[in-house]
Amino acid sequence: MKNQVEIKNGILIFVGIGIFFLLMDLFGLADKNYLRILNAFIVLFGIWKTVKSNYANGTTGYLENLISCFKTGIIGVVLGIIGLIVFVYIKGGESYLATLADTFFFTGKTNLVKYCAVLLFEGVASSLIGSFAIMQYWKDVPAVSKH
Repeated sequence: MKNQVEIKNGILIFVGIGIFFLLMDLFGLADKNYLRILNAFIVLFGIWKTVKSNYANGTTGYLENLISCFKTGIIGVVLGIIGLIVFVYIKGGESYLATLADTFFFTGKTNLVKYCAVLLFEGVASSLIGSFAIMQYWKDVPAVSKH
């Protein structure tokens, strides 16, 4: 049952990030790096829902919930990167990627593999940090009041 919660919330993260970036592209804001930080809140929301569901189902162990939260974030990030690959090819492939890479942390010419590798690294890091941060809250609140 717990894996279903992780998958469901990972998909929720993917859908949230997908809608967010589609709206940014639709409104011509895809080149604004500072708006990309907002996707962290979408990831944190999905992770929060996982740990809340785990506590409601009686899973209150710190390490078990930490791993569950991290898996939720990773599912969302991996699905998001797959979605990005599809989106980049729909929008024109490497030529569209060049416009995205100009606004990211790249110097010179990049390719889709490098771009996705950096995003995967960033996503894993934010999932891990987010999981730790959220678990710091949940470890100190009694299990009874978390429902």
